[in-house]
Amino acid sequence: MKIAVVGATGLVGRKIIELLIERNFPITKLLCVASERSVGKKIKFKNQEVEVIGLEAAIAKKPDIALFSAGGETSLKFAERFAKNGTYVVDNSSAWRMDKGKKLVVPEINASDLTKEDLIIANPNCSTIQLVLALSALHKTYNIKRLVISTYQSVTGSGISAINQLNDEENGADVRKKYAHQIYRNCLPHCDDFTENGYTKEEMKLVNETKKILNAPEIEITATAVRVPVVGGHSESVNVEFENDFELDNLVELLAATPGVTVQDDLNNNLYPMPITARGKDDTFVGRIRRDFSRPNCLNLWIVSDNLRKGAATNAVQIAEYVSQHFINN
Repeated sequence: MKIAVVGATGLVGRKIIELLIERNFPITKLLCVASERSVGKKIKFKNQEVEVIGLEAAIAKKPDIALFSAGGETSLKFAERFAKNGTYVVDNSSAWRMDKGKKLVVPEINASDLTKEDLIIANPNCSTIQLVLALSALHKTYNIKRLVISTYQSVTGSGISAINQLNDEENGADVRKKYAHQIYRNCLPHCDDFTENGYTKEEMKLVNETKKILNAPEIEITATAVRVPVVGGHSESVNVEFENDFELDNLVELLAATPGVTVQDDLNNNLYPMPITARGKDDTFVGRIRRDFSRPNCLNLWIVSDNLRKGAATNAVQIAEYVSQHFINN
């Protein structure tokens, strides 16, 4: 199977390549694709070095699947051209997520909605993936009415330039700035650009993508997204209001039985999810599970996941695995 990774030189692109190896994806040929300025660079894949090619060259080679992680502008310009050649495109940008004709997929939740005709498939935002993975089974059982979300998001979500800024500030070097303010020993209530309603794009992604994935436009959602000086994963404090009441023990059992979710909630041993322990893992970790005593049928959760893995690369590769198994090899 011929696989293209578009944006192969970026943080997520490199993580996708790493996961294709780790998960033994059936590749006969890997195409490493990037912008013209990166053409000719070499990327290590298994025991070989693969030379980076441009987008036009990649389209001409007609890959079976193209995993895009090169930004929305690139996706809007090139995804349909790959699809016209019969290539399945798994896109990690926001370009197609809210397109009514495109599926927004977290495989554990809604991969079965995909059909052979879905040639462009949207990968959700990192903070959305871990949220809906933890909430999907709870929504089916108790019917979510309202969500109040506060995120604590790793600098890795802003790419290598953000990691460089954090490292420069920590080491006292000349700072190459990604953010408007210092991030070292600081928190920025500013993830992505501000919109006209006063919310950031990141906050609105949590609102809109969650409703689409859960197929629940009636859920009321509000969010605040915060960038923190962490390398390893995104954390979320989530207050959930259900239509129906719940027994806490039953709810915890339901979470623990959810594919891709690990419950870490042993307060006597100070066990709860943290980005430092989630880093490098594919599961979404849920803890601090407790009733909100201020309102009926309400719950508080703490949700953590490695945003480069399940929040981006792993989810994309899982979609590619589903496509491979159901639409290409069948």
